[in-house]
Amino acid sequence: LADIKGQESGKRALEVAAAGGHNLLMCGPPGAGKSMLAARLPSILPPLSPQELLEISMIASVAGEIADGALTSRRPFRAPHHSASMPALVGGGLRARPGEISLAHHGVLFLDELPEFQAQVLDSLRQPLETGEVAIARANHRITYPARFMLVAAMNPCRCGRANDPGFMCKRGANTRCIADYQNRLSGPLLDRIDLHIDVPAVTAADLILPPPSEGSREIAARVARARDIQAERYAALGFADIRTNAHAQGPVLEEVAKPDKSGLSLLRDAADAMRLSARGYHRVLRVARTLADLDGAEHVGRIHLAEALSYRASADEVRSAA
Repeated sequence: LADIKGQESGKRALEVAAAGGHNLLMCGPPGAGKSMLAARLPSILPPLSPQELLEISMIASVAGEIADGALTSRRPFRAPHHSASMPALVGGGLRARPGEISLAHHGVLFLDELPEFQAQVLDSLRQPLETGEVAIARANHRITYPARFMLVAAMNPCRCGRANDPGFMCKRGANTRCIADYQNRLSGPLLDRIDLHIDVPAVTAADLILPPPSEGSREIAARVARARDIQAERYAALGFADIRTNAHAQGPVLEEVAKPDKSGLSLLRDAADAMRLSARGYHRVLRVARTLADLDGAEHVGRIHLAEALSYRASADEVRSAA
C-alpha cells in the first residue's frame, strides 16, 4: 500500500474490510486506482492457519491447480473476467469442478467492472455470500464446496465512466440517466450483501507529487491482525469458535457483542428511519461498527464507530437509488 499515493479513504476501507472480513464495493472513474487497491488487499490479510491452508489445498487439488505440489501461505486472490460464465464462477461441468468462488475460499474474489457480469451470474453469488458454501447439483449426484470468501468489487459510475466529470455531457442522454441505466444492472439483494460501499475519486496531479505515504502494508497488517485476534477470542469465549470475524456473526450473537452505547443507539435509531435500513442492512451496520471498535481497541461500540459505519452505507443508498 505504500506504493499508492492518495486514496486515503480507499486504504481505510481496505483496512476495515480486512479486519472484519467484510465485502467491499468501490465505485469510481477509470484510472482511479480501484484495481490497484484491490490487488493490495492480500498484503494486509493475516497468513493462513494450518487448517485454512489444508482446505485451500484440497480445493485446488480437486480443481487441478496445484503445480508440482507447491503450496503457499498467501491467501487466494481470484479475479475472473466479466465474461465468465456461471459454471466458471460458482462451479460445474461434467465432473462438478469447483469454480472461482471456491478457489477464493479464505481469500479474496475480485470482480472488476461488476455491472458487466451477466445478471444471473451475479445473482448466483447471493447464497454463497450468506452461507459460505455452494452446492452443485447434477443428474445423479450433488456436491457442496466451501466458498467463504471476501467479495471485493469495482465499477465505473456509468458505462463510459465519466458521468461525474465536471462539464461532461453523456451522448446517450442526461448524466443521471446514464448512471441509472448502468447501475440498474445490479440487484438490490446483491448490493445489500456488501457491507462497505465507497467512492474512489480520480487521482490528481497534486496527489502524485506528494511524498510517499508514511504507512505501508506492514503497519496496517499489524492492526488488522490485532483486530482479528480480538474477534476470535471474543467469539471463542462466547462458545462460537466457528466464528472468526465480525462479518460472520449472526442475529442475537451480533446484537450482544455490538450493542451500542446510549449516544450510538440514538444515532442508529435516527439513521435507520432516515436511510430506511432493512433488517439485513441494520445488522451489516452493526458488524462494521463492531470492527471499527475492534480496530480502536474499544470494548463497546460508540457513536463515532456507528457514524463511520453508516457513511459506508450511505454510498450504498446512492447506488440503489440510481438503480
